[in-house]
Amino acid sequence: MNGETFDAELDVRRLACPLPILRAKKSLATMSAGQVLKIVATDKGSPRDFVDFCSKTGNELLSSTEQGDEFVFLIRRR
Repeated sequence: MNGETFDAELDVRRLACPLPILRAKKSLATMSAGQVLKIVATDKGSPRDFVDFCSKTGNELLSSTEQGDEFVFLIRRR
């Protein structure tokens, strides 16, 4: 982890597209502007999916890292 702080964590391991995005959307909806959601996913397409999701929704993708067979994303709610 790169020392980033986050306000909520979402585990979407073993879920396939579009479930990681749908769960993230639902979680972000409960958060306040500026809060950060950490997402842990295993879906190979999730890095591309979260880039697309953030560009379409205006949320900020702070980081996208790969740790073994897992992907970790930090998204700041707009």
